[in-house]
Amino acid sequence: MIPKECKRLAEVDFPIAVVSRHSAKEKSIRHGHPSTLHLWWARRPLGACRAVLLGLLLPDPCDPNCPEEFKNRARNILPWVQGTAGLTVLDLRNELLRFIGDFANWDNASKPMFLEAARGLVRAAHGDEIPLVVDPFAGGGSIPLEALRLGCETFASDLNPVACLILKTMLEDIPRRGEGLCDELRKVGAAIRMEAEKKLGEYYPSDADGAKPIAYIWARTIICDSCGAELPLIRAFWLSKKLKRRRALRYTVSKEKSSPPKITFEIFGPEKDSDVPAGTVNRAKATCLCCSVVMPPDRVKTQLMAQRGGANVMFSEDGQRIGGALLLAIATLREDSAGRSYRLACSNDYQLIWSAHKEVAKLRREKLIDNVPVVPDEPTPAGGGSGAGRAFSVQNYGMMQFADLFTCRQMLALLTLSKAISKVEHADIKNLLSLALDRVASRGSSLCLWRYQADQEKVEHIFGRQALPVVWDFAEAVVISSSTGSFSDAVEVVAGASEALSKLLHSSGQTQQQDARKFSLPSEVASIWFTDPPYYDAVPYSELSDFFYVWLKRTQPGNPLLSDKTDPTNPLTPKVNEIVQDETKSIDGRPKDRMAFEAMMADAFAEGYRVLHRDGVGSVVFAHKTTEGWEALLSGMIRGGWTITGSWPIATEMKNRLRARESAALATSVHLICRPRDQRAEVGDWGNVLRELPNRVGDWIERLQTEGIKGADLVFACIGPAMEIYSRYHRVEDAEGHEIPLGGDPSAIEPHKRGFLAYVWETVGRLALEEVLGTAEARARNGVAGALEEDARLTALFLWTLQTTEADSTDVEASNEFEEDDDEEMPQRKIGYTLIYDVARRFAQPLGIHLDKWQGRIIETNKGIVRLLPVEERARQLFGEADAAAISRRIEDDVKARVNYSFAFMQDVDAAPEIKARGRGRKGAKSAPTAIPDAPAPQPVTTLDRLHAAMLLQRGGQTNGLRALLKEETQRGPDFLRLANALSRLYPKDSEEKRLLDAMLLAVPRS
Repeated sequence: MIPKECKRLAEVDFPIAVVSRHSAKEKSIRHGHPSTLHLWWARRPLGACRAVLLGLLLPDPCDPNCPEEFKNRARNILPWVQGTAGLTVLDLRNELLRFIGDFANWDNASKPMFLEAARGLVRAAHGDEIPLVVDPFAGGGSIPLEALRLGCETFASDLNPVACLILKTMLEDIPRRGEGLCDELRKVGAAIRMEAEKKLGEYYPSDADGAKPIAYIWARTIICDSCGAELPLIRAFWLSKKLKRRRALRYTVSKEKSSPPKITFEIFGPEKDSDVPAGTVNRAKATCLCCSVVMPPDRVKTQLMAQRGGANVMFSEDGQRIGGALLLAIATLREDSAGRSYRLACSNDYQLIWSAHKEVAKLRREKLIDNVPVVPDEPTPAGGGSGAGRAFSVQNYGMMQFADLFTCRQMLALLTLSKAISKVEHADIKNLLSLALDRVASRGSSLCLWRYQADQEKVEHIFGRQALPVVWDFAEAVVISSSTGSFSDAVEVVAGASEALSKLLHSSGQTQQQDARKFSLPSEVASIWFTDPPYYDAVPYSELSDFFYVWLKRTQPGNPLLSDKTDPTNPLTPKVNEIVQDETKSIDGRPKDRMAFEAMMADAFAEGYRVLHRDGVGSVVFAHKTTEGWEALLSGMIRGGWTITGSWPIATEMKNRLRARESAALATSVHLICRPRDQRAEVGDWGNVLRELPNRVGDWIERLQTEGIKGADLVFACIGPAMEIYSRYHRVEDAEGHEIPLGGDPSAIEPHKRGFLAYVWETVGRLALEEVLGTAEARARNGVAGALEEDARLTALFLWTLQTTEADSTDVEASNEFEEDDDEEMPQRKIGYTLIYDVARRFAQPLGIHLDKWQGRIIETNKGIVRLLPVEERARQLFGEADAAAISRRIEDDVKARVNYSFAFMQDVDAAPEIKARGRGRKGAKSAPTAIPDAPAPQPVTTLDRLHAAMLLQRGGQTNGLRALLKEETQRGPDFLRLANALSRLYPKDSEEKRLLDAMLLAVPRS
């Protein structure tokens, strides 16, 4: 047993770069990966969970309290998979860290020797007492699964019924039944498919030439207010971009005097991209193909609302199509030929839909046990507002019930499969089949896109992002085929994941549906409390999972697990007690706002403290990107009785994902290591804490940079070591006895009002500036001699924070081409680099940088986001109405005449010359400066202004003026080149600014 005084490996060191690389790479793993059992949002990479768990479970050999028996056994175990462990305790520690890094590799995760070595090390550390790992926000099950892999006992809970079914299946059913369960799943699944083919085959007939349909490609339609034509809403006319089989749609408009224009389509093979027509809809604005009139978003919404979303065909009483969804093309597959083929729709295709329409109408009158309707009539999530509400737009287009998300044929297919699964007797097989049906549903709704890229032609699943947005044209998979989106494909994927798990896990865990604030476990029973909690309104778990929940209810009617135990009348997943921020809901009569979320999370931390051994260790994963978010998390932990003992940022996101581009989105998830605080903890002296802070944070920055951690990831990872200093005490007081709180007013002067975290942000900011600009800039306040101006320091700090932690892998989910941006109220994103205002303010203020002073000059703030203006947007501000050529000529003249050229392009408080757009103008002529709309009050010209002017001259190809400017600047002093070189290192390597800076620096005259 590890002594209480002995530190764990995760508290002293960790192979950050290696684990980050393996964690990011894991996202490209699909076959046999446990995540393919069922979709869950924001699931933690298994490699990261596995590595952190080992670090929590194993003692540090360098700690004097580390048992000799563990060190001896570890030296015998490690040679099973790697070389000898060395003679010194430091050698042993390094070899253990090396093993943790190697075991994070997915390729090693299931190798028998690695498994035995990992489990052997855990046994060596804990003896006969098998450690219990508890995760109160288990979600998709990454943490408890890895605990079972390492031979631990595990207790996994979640409030969400969908998560609980996933956990029960993964952690209980599969380990208990083993590989025999997978064989039975395939057998029962095949029987259900055969039954479904008999009942559904008539709705998916083969063509006359034997080609079998694998997908139907549809478009929602509206009527043009101008010409009356039926307008299909199509994002792109492409069907396939396969290199040797490019296919697309093109249209013809026919007009008759007595009726509205008509649009007909044909399929062709485009030779170049420009041959393919542009789509008809963009940001909910539809352009008529017949008269070119643009229909505004409110008209598009109004018409689709009248059609309940427009996913279904509108028929006359005799079965003739009269409107609604339009079938654009059918993708088919022949056994005697390779690749997909495409054909246009015919009247018989619509007759099949008419038949399905009538069958679903009959089913709408039927009910299951507990009076649950056969056809899902539960309400879809309401959109609007901020935060999570922006993720849901379907109600804006009339899809008020979940049934509205499906075509009638999709609905009939899902209900047929659901009914067959509900008759399965064995609960564990029924659970797996239910998960398979959810997989079918995720590719079987009218919110699924058709992927037409060169690498794949298939139906995309509904959750390309954590949202339920409307899509204009959509793909309907054939559930009785063997292609993507079919039932047989879903069963095989689930069986593959189950098979991999059954070979891996030989003991089962325990799962329960519980509120994280109130556990059924006794006190002090857990060895490890490790969890990835929700982050405010970042992921609307319950609303997203409702999509699956409505189908699970129908495959397993009456299952007590699939219910809201706090509110039996709730037809959907629990919302009231879910720990998320959602102001549209309330708890105990109060809105679930930010304060409510933080209070609920603090209760969950306190409950974790209760169930953990006093000598146990905890870990909390956090990836929030605001300082207020971190402040609340840490406050909750400290109030809950925890002390922070370590902090490890692990890269789990890819540099090319959409959110990371030009913003400070985190690429890492910070794993905070913590312990129950000693009840005998002393009162800390503020002076000692403040003196220790810079060295502790500075050492940590240096350590993290060696692991490739940069920017915002590095900033938030520094919180851990800073909190080690602060949280070890019961409280921290200054010399007057004032308690120094964790948070406070960052603008205050007194420490007891300002709060500890304000000093942490300031320390990180100073160290960052010291690194990129020098000591003078780090200490600059109120015009310190030798320091660059505020705008240079702000720009450098801004760019330093935006640096991205990169992982060496390719993220197969990074492409955003197939995400629909349907919300016309979302503003078009301006170019430029962005930071959350709170982050920028926390860094700038203590460094003597006043954000308000630079508004409209180098930054722009809008809705809590600060944007660093691109250099090109400063052209008019710097040059007035003149162009670069006129400015270039004027600079040449002024430098030759030994005139301060600065006044030639920037209005100054003292004077400003006349600038003419053409010609050199009369030398020395002056006039009042041209007023620039919305410009800030005139400020003296800064080094950054002159640098940006040089970059604009470089951009405009004004070589002579640039050389004159550079000659003058190199004679003026070192600041210009010092700033240019610093910013060149900070700008992203593929940015336009870096290109301009590097090209400009090549033109600098050599002395």
